[in-house]
Amino acid sequence: MIYLGVGANLPNAQFSSPRETLEAAVADLCKRGVVPVAVSGWYESAPVPVSDQPWYVNAVYRVETEFDAVTLLANLHAIEAEYGRVRGEVNAARVIDLDLLDCRGEVRDGSDGLVLPHSRMHERAFVLYPLRDLAPGWRHPVSGASIDRLIEALDPGQTIRLVGSVKEGCNS
Repeated sequence: MIYLGVGANLPNAQFSSPRETLEAAVADLCKRGVVPVAVSGWYESAPVPVSDQPWYVNAVYRVETEFDAVTLLANLHAIEAEYGRVRGEVNAARVIDLDLLDCRGEVRDGSDGLVLPHSRMHERAFVLYPLRDLAPGWRHPVSGASIDRLIEALDPGQTIRLVGSVKEGCNS
């Protein structure tokens, strides 16, 4: 299984809302051979760490692709660049964020530029709650901790709320 986290808290110049930007980006991923097969609910979450930024919209997609993890990540970064993402300050507001959370249970230490599973996913409510929607039996590939256990261990200061469903498929 491959899981992608999507999020944004700023509108893109082409789209009126972060959610529309993310839906369009997923449609563009389909054109590149990354096909969503399931989606979580759509969530709003406070910025982490807490700041005066706008709230984020987030979801998790389970996708299928023939790409290996490095090629998939390169495609995610290319889509981010096409949609106006400029990497700079850590935890800055952004028009798009596409994260490779878990790729077929692979564990990578970053020596090749890729850390898997995503290095902070176990600390983020905006990842774990949507991931639980899709994969309630998921376990962290390194720690072996269940998703429920990871959620129980979250910092209670993270605010997240379910706000709706995500369009499915490549025609979203």
